[in-house]
Amino acid sequence: MRMFQKIGLGLAFSAALVSGAAVAQQQFINVLTGGQAGVYYPLGVALSQIFAKDIPNVRSTAQVTRASAENLNLLQAGRGELALTLADALSDAWNGNAEAGFNNKLDKLRGISGTYNNYIQIVANADSGIKTLADLKGKRVSVGAARSGTELNARAVFRAAGLSYQDLAKVEYLPFGESVELMKNRQLDATLQSAGLGVASIRDLATAIRIVVIPVPADVVAKIGDAAYQPSVIPANTYSGQTEDVATAAIPNFLVTHSGVSDDMAYRMTKAMYDNLDTLFAAHNAARAINRDNAIKGMPVPLHPGAERYYKEVGLIK
Repeated sequence: MRMFQKIGLGLAFSAALVSGAAVAQQQFINVLTGGQAGVYYPLGVALSQIFAKDIPNVRSTAQVTRASAENLNLLQAGRGELALTLADALSDAWNGNAEAGFNNKLDKLRGISGTYNNYIQIVANADSGIKTLADLKGKRVSVGAARSGTELNARAVFRAAGLSYQDLAKVEYLPFGESVELMKNRQLDATLQSAGLGVASIRDLATAIRIVVIPVPADVVAKIGDAAYQPSVIPANTYSGQTEDVATAAIPNFLVTHSGVSDDMAYRMTKAMYDNLDTLFAAHNAARAINRDNAIKGMPVPLHPGAERYYKEVGLIK
């Protein structure tokens, strides 16, 4: 009887060892996104679902953040494995631009892929009388969460247009959803949101009040003096009540990781994303602009060796 007990104990101990090994092998991918009313969040959720399904022994989550700048600082600190960010914020972080809020060079950042463009979308209440950038003077405006990618975009656009925050009656530093709620309640006149076309927050606003989308003319875009900003348009009927194309600036978005992520994991994340583009397309229409041929164009930071391996495998890098 004791022999059987010993055998049973031995088998249980072996099973515990195997179970412990399986747990030890589990890896985590935290995808850093943005506010829930933007585009980063649904894409980040879709990516986390892709990774959990396609990469063995991975537990993946999507974290709500204040987007680009916070994402990059979190990556540098090793508090995330993948993040979405705007190109100008990424360049500022890599170069340690103190004016943009990066007092030190974030030297651990590594590139995974280009994604889609953000568009500067300045939306005003139609009753406010705002029709141009100059009309923002003396008005109440939300410019995005403080030191977020959106807020850095706001500073750049306003400076190029000859405006400063001091010209505004009130400046609010709020995420997209909160900005929209204040506009619905007539507590704000306008909001600047840097996001993919058809962003949920502005679609919501346009169904609640009459809006005007304010143009950012090409000459203002040129005065920004940053190659990341390119003249573009918000096509007519992107939002309810917007019946004409509106000139604006477009800025690329990138997916980035950090040097502490293993080459194998970076390879698997890159491959899983491109193997499941339909899932990203279903998450948000802006994702339809993701194209592997553009994956490394204009990347402001070194490519992660794991991502490089994938691009060599598919012939994008020789």
